[in-house]
Amino acid sequence: MPEETKEAERPDPKRRRGLIIVNTGDGKGKTTAALGLAFRALGSGFKVFMLQYIKGKWKTGEKKLADKLAPEMQILPMGDGFTWDTKNPEQDIATTAKIWEVSKQAISSGDYDMVILDEINVVMKLGYLDPTVVVEFLKTRDPRLHVVLTGRGAPPAIIELADLVSEIVPIKHPFKAGIKAQQGIEF
Repeated sequence: MPEETKEAERPDPKRRRGLIIVNTGDGKGKTTAALGLAFRALGSGFKVFMLQYIKGKWKTGEKKLADKLAPEMQILPMGDGFTWDTKNPEQDIATTAKIWEVSKQAISSGDYDMVILDEINVVMKLGYLDPTVVVEFLKTRDPRLHVVLTGRGAPPAIIELADLVSEIVPIKHPFKAGIKAQQGIEF
């Protein structure tokens, strides 16, 4: 008979120094790396919340699994899709503003040990959200909260603020060989 596993106790937040973690670069794997951190955090008893700035109504594997892990893990896709799909910068800016408000609420709530802002770097790079506003707000967060920011083109101000920055560099990608995005790999 398999040994029963004890549920992980939520770690003492008094002993934790929250980190600002940035996953950026042109290669595939920034969100995947953030989800790996989330998985590790969940195993340590953390509560994790992920906001998705670009993904909207897509039925992604990560969202399906997060729904099974709720309330310890929550993913909230709020985006309208990629800007080349929407072709409406005013809409993209308005959507980004709404998502930023939800992001601030999640970060300030005290309900989570880790908040992941998926693809926020992209909307900052496109000028839909001022990186200075993000930096100033993140400086006010609970110092025990981990915040992960993903997406290409992380602004210099975000990189400067971060405790950990990883750049994902593309070396080879199946798309270049004509292989389309696949469920379970890209979404």
